[in-house]
Amino acid sequence: MLAAEGTGEDAMTHPMNGAAAICGLGITAMGRVYRDAEDLAAEAVYLALEDAGLPKSELDGLLINAGVTNGVSIPLHITLGLRELNVLTFMQGYGSSAGQMIQYAAMAVANGLANYICCVFADDPLKEGVRTGDAYAGGARRNAMSGLYPVYGFMGALPMYALGARRHMDLYGTTQDQLGAVAIGQRRWAAMNPRATKREPLDLAGYHASPWVVEPFHILDCCLVSNGGVAVIVTTPERARDLRQPAVYVRGFAQAHQHDAGLAGTDALVHTPAAKAGPRALAMAGVSRNDVTQCQIYDCYTYTVIATLEDYGFCAKGEGGPFVADGKLAPGGALPTNTGGGELSSFYMWGMTPITEAVIQGRGHGGERQQSNDVILVSGNGGVLNYHSTLVLSPHAA
Repeated sequence: MLAAEGTGEDAMTHPMNGAAAICGLGITAMGRVYRDAEDLAAEAVYLALEDAGLPKSELDGLLINAGVTNGVSIPLHITLGLRELNVLTFMQGYGSSAGQMIQYAAMAVANGLANYICCVFADDPLKEGVRTGDAYAGGARRNAMSGLYPVYGFMGALPMYALGARRHMDLYGTTQDQLGAVAIGQRRWAAMNPRATKREPLDLAGYHASPWVVEPFHILDCCLVSNGGVAVIVTTPERARDLRQPAVYVRGFAQAHQHDAGLAGTDALVHTPAAKAGPRALAMAGVSRNDVTQCQIYDCYTYTVIATLEDYGFCAKGEGGPFVADGKLAPGGALPTNTGGGELSSFYMWGMTPITEAVIQGRGHGGERQQSNDVILVSGNGGVLNYHSTLVLSPHAA
């Protein structure tokens, strides 16, 4: 491993280290749940309130994020019957949004803007009688040259990520088997998760036998498409300790965002903003990479996991393929990662997927898949490796 970062007395005393906690978690049914996004969002909020043991009247903050369908927006507070709120806004940082919402909620409750802030995401891309693949068929980029992408077959984000994976292979020798190791490890975790969509066994032969989508991605390299809603409630540590569930403390966080606009020589599909956000979040938490006991990584594609772990510094750039090849991320491995099955095998709720599992693990409620939870590193990724959020969560207060 590389040398540790984010240690020292100054980091230990950062004012936001442990200044907020997650006290409520609501997860609706996932997958082919044919309900509109606003309905799913509302249910998720009510489930989070019930989970925390909070009456709705105590909720005085609401942060909202919508998926590809944009089916939920700021009037959700009317649907919920929340008449007086101290904090209310709609946020959009794509897959980094969930992590960002928790960061802003943490700062708000720590500074007295609100007492209990609910962060909610919902999406309903799956439609009866419509192909799953059509849900994310829109363009991945919007700039003066974006009209050229469809001409060359670049429809949606998938080909861009595939291009990034191929570039990584060409630069560093990353192999198809190494991508498969990520998918197989997460499927093994999913087998222990009753909520997971895909729980059937998967081996390397089964991975290679799955259909190609865009080389080098098989269908099993790609995240699921899910309808559903997720909500988490953020409050102060003092309030969280009096509620129904064990508190999961927000120990550190950071964001980083990059935009290369397709410029030659930038290699932005290989070098991600995780390299900046990760060390800053760990520094706020007063811990190093060596202290991390598990990772919950945004895994829209198998390649995203490899690139993010590299840029978080668990191995050098280009060594991510060999790093994951020995089952290090799977059950029994040295770095348990995406212990609920992740977006590849559990469900796809953008950045809320890794956060839900981090909260479950942070509470010690993982059952047979429960891992050491002292320091949980959580990533959110949006765009085509453009937008990044990092959280450090723990059952231990600062």
